[in-house]
Amino acid sequence: MSENSWHILKNTSDVISPSLLVYPERIEENIRTMISISGSVSNLRPHIKTHKTAEIVQMQQRHGIQKFKCATIAEAELLGNCEANDILLAMQPTGANINRFFRLVDKFPNSRFSTLVDNEITLNQIAEQASKENKIASLYLDINSGMNRTGCIPDEKAAALYGTMENNPNIHAKGLHAYDGHIHNSNLQERTNVCDEAFQKVIALKATIKKNGIIVPDIIAGGSPSFPIHSQRTGVDASPGTTLLWDARYAELFPDMPFLQAAVLFIRIISKPAENILCFDLGHKSVACEMEFPRIKIIGLEDSQQIGQSEEHLVVKTQRASEFNVGDGFYAIPYHICPTVAKYEEILTVSDAKVTGSWKVAARNQKITL
Repeated sequence: MSENSWHILKNTSDVISPSLLVYPERIEENIRTMISISGSVSNLRPHIKTHKTAEIVQMQQRHGIQKFKCATIAEAELLGNCEANDILLAMQPTGANINRFFRLVDKFPNSRFSTLVDNEITLNQIAEQASKENKIASLYLDINSGMNRTGCIPDEKAAALYGTMENNPNIHAKGLHAYDGHIHNSNLQERTNVCDEAFQKVIALKATIKKNGIIVPDIIAGGSPSFPIHSQRTGVDASPGTTLLWDARYAELFPDMPFLQAAVLFIRIISKPAENILCFDLGHKSVACEMEFPRIKIIGLEDSQQIGQSEEHLVVKTQRASEFNVGDGFYAIPYHICPTVAKYEEILTVSDAKVTGSWKVAARNQKITL
């Protein structure tokens, strides 16, 4: 199959639309590329929030990757079911999720679980629960390195909070965590400069903590856009996630990153309600819709304009509408793959232009059993 037709199925008559197709050989190649960029699996901690599937976790494990990052208790439970060695819940647990975190530790004694804190109240709550259960909770201090979403400002107060973690008998202070998802410079050198400037605050905090007599053993940093930069640092785990499936947005923004798009939506025209108008069966329920149009890249119809979307429908304007009929199938690459995957109970695997099976999106909901 030619390079431009890798996504095309030989027969779509039995394929439900919309469906999300994944291509395991391309995912495998993306895993190899991740390892090549990082130089070793030892400083790789891939995020599973993009795919949420056991099969992709297991593919990475076969390549020697055993440290993972996740965003929900369900994702952490999925990793436990996959017998991952080291699992970071990169969402500070609050309320009932604190107890759920400890139940993870109970259910999967052969896996090492850790999570994040960025304030003294949550730290005390986790420490109190650990004390009641005669356990030691492993925690990273979450640092706000410029995104202003979570984390504490890397100043003297943060250093003191890390000292509190270190000195609590029921807490194992594992290190620092810094997510820089605000860095989206398309030019690699510009992205590197901005990333280095943001990360310097983390390095400075580590030095301050060391002056206080405490060694910071580990740093976990970044996401997919900053992965090529953090992967070159000594003593830092890089945490790419979107790199496994890739999407249209990142492919356009980051041409320096040699990842393959490995997830495609199969959709059909369901109506031609007016001149130059096509309606596809791809509504809010089937593709990430938090961004402005375009939300997908329709292969072979790139010059069309996406003008409307509702729960079940995507309306497209094109001067080529007369070339197509109701029922015609198309392939589309999402601009944001992570929340798109979560909209599907299963994804269809494709090899040699045929649907070969399906993978359950096991952690798409907030709960599996815990």
